[in-house]
Amino acid sequence: VQLQASGGGLVQAGGSLRLSCTASGRTFSEYRLGWFRQAPGKEREFVASINWSGDFTRYTASVKGRFTISRDNTKNTMYLQMNSLKPEDTAVYYCAAEEFYSGENPAMYSYWGQGTQVTVSS
Repeated sequence: VQLQASGGGLVQAGGSLRLSCTASGRTFSEYRLGWFRQAPGKEREFVASINWSGDFTRYTASVKGRFTISRDNTKNTMYLQMNSLKPEDTAVYYCAAEEFYSGENPAMYSYWGQGTQVTVSS
């Protein structure tokens, strides 16, 4: 499966952005999906993940209550709605896919999108 992330940009603190991740190739609904982010000089970290059907999600503690992950299998697209953005959310955001894993370890994901930059100004 090929993944394409989009929707990043520059926003002021407290603002919102919605990221999208569009897939092509194998059947989208067969994959569990995740969002990760990587700030300069830091390791890639887990943000959120979602199961095949979209009825189970998980989030890292720092984004709970602010970010919402969702998917539309009819459109082969996953979303990350980001509200109440903070400067510490600044990073390149990546989407990832894996058939049988939706945890927090990026090494367990086989497929990655190219990343989209999110910059939050204070």
